[in-house]
Amino acid sequence: MEAFYTLQGEGQHSGRAAYFIRLGGCDVGCHWCDVKESWDASIHPKFDIDAIVAGALQYPGRLAVITGGEPLMYNLDELTAALQQAGFKTNIETSGVYPFTGRWDWVCFSPKKFKTPHPDIYNNAHELKAIIYNKSDFDFAEEHAAKVSADCTLLLQPEWSKQELMLPLIIEYIKDNPKWKMSLQTHKFMNIP
Repeated sequence: MEAFYTLQGEGQHSGRAAYFIRLGGCDVGCHWCDVKESWDASIHPKFDIDAIVAGALQYPGRLAVITGGEPLMYNLDELTAALQQAGFKTNIETSGVYPFTGRWDWVCFSPKKFKTPHPDIYNNAHELKAIIYNKSDFDFAEEHAAKVSADCTLLLQPEWSKQELMLPLIIEYIKDNPKWKMSLQTHKFMNIP
């Protein structure tokens, strides 16, 4: 769908320079999605892997973040191999609902209530990022935290439109459950993509 160079705004790698590669196509259907225009893959142009890597190489940062949409709708083995061969660290942001593909340095797994994750995401996740939209999402987060590895980073992130309401609850939850950390969408505070 698009590619751009910016700062990673959320999660464990927040604040790092990153080249984002947003793939079109998603059937998860989160009502709060801030990139709903990514859902229909057929309206976006196709690029070959060499062109994608060439676009990334125009910038000095060597972190490539594959996002969507839902990037695991596609087999990402060749794309990630080409990026790594060109010197990039590869990160993915995924709901994990499709079989796992690609060679990744970091996997951000953000499960959604709207579609059940594929079982193989749990052993591959480096980071579990649970979006907190309402109070029941804490139980949802714990349900998935019980399935990831013990060294997986656990993050709670307020859904942007509910931030004022949910942020105080998340702060208290983390104080009571210190295995969790806070994730904020800092790129929205900075008004950058």
